[in-house]
Amino acid sequence: MTTIDVRDLRKDYRRHRAVDGLTCTVRPGLVTGFLGPNGAGKSTTLRIALGLDRPTAGRVTIGGARYRAAPRPLRLVGALLDAGAAHGARTARDHLRCLALSNGIPDRRVAEVLAEAGLAQVARRRVGTFSLGMRQRLGVAAALLGDPPVLILDEPTNGLDPEGIIWLRELLRGLAAEGRTVLVSSHLMGETARIADHLIVLGRGRLLADTPMAAFLRAHGTPRARLRTTEPERLHSALSAAGLCGLPDGEGRWSVPGASAARVGHLVAAAGVPLLELADAGVSLEEAYLKLTADATPYAATGRTSEQGSRR
Repeated sequence: MTTIDVRDLRKDYRRHRAVDGLTCTVRPGLVTGFLGPNGAGKSTTLRIALGLDRPTAGRVTIGGARYRAAPRPLRLVGALLDAGAAHGARTARDHLRCLALSNGIPDRRVAEVLAEAGLAQVARRRVGTFSLGMRQRLGVAAALLGDPPVLILDEPTNGLDPEGIIWLRELLRGLAAEGRTVLVSSHLMGETARIADHLIVLGRGRLLADTPMAAFLRAHGTPRARLRTTEPERLHSALSAAGLCGLPDGEGRWSVPGASAARVGHLVAAAGVPLLELADAGVSLEEAYLKLTADATPYAATGRTSEQGSRR
């Protein structure tokens, strides 16, 4: 089993502590979402894991050893940290051939990963002519080149079109199903909710959560019922009598935070309120994440004041 083990990790940059005593384990067979506000320490942790930065204290090991010690690192870890890292003057094929040669990977593997990433037809084009989405695909192809047991990807959907996002989603789920260790750092809550089995959440360099996705949503999310009625005033009266509140949820629908569909259905039936729809709404990862990290976001924006609004 090839795990990523982070133990008592600390990284200081002069007076700023980017990572503060972080301990966690990323396990195989799962897609692990790596979340946190800007400045939470995610990128620093990934760079240390890949030997690009040195920790002030603590360690990160992959498969029980430091990444720097791997004789052929692409056969251990496939990483995508920066889609712009490929030399713009090289073709996509030559970029991958150089990587393959440096790690003792057969040349035939280059054609395989180019096809898997959907780049076979542009393999002889220079990387400098690629769009951001094409560069992302090339970065994923490079990560797959050594057929590694561990994948570490930082914002891999950046620049991808809808087809590309679906492709990447299915790819990562498939790699985890094969028993590989997949760590994905992202700010896209909706996409993380679709692919991640487990979450590691940082805030101000410290661990805020290390838990399965379902447990995270239960612990930090708010269940709610969603419904539609032809008589909203009677609905509000029935909900208010039970200490509940209905909020508009778009297209004539109403959301009732903190209540299940079963409870709301019982209340409105007793009050004789007609219903056109009634269902439990899934807990939002975005809502749960924002609730957990509310006090750990150093760059949170403030709303416009009434004075600012009056100037328009």
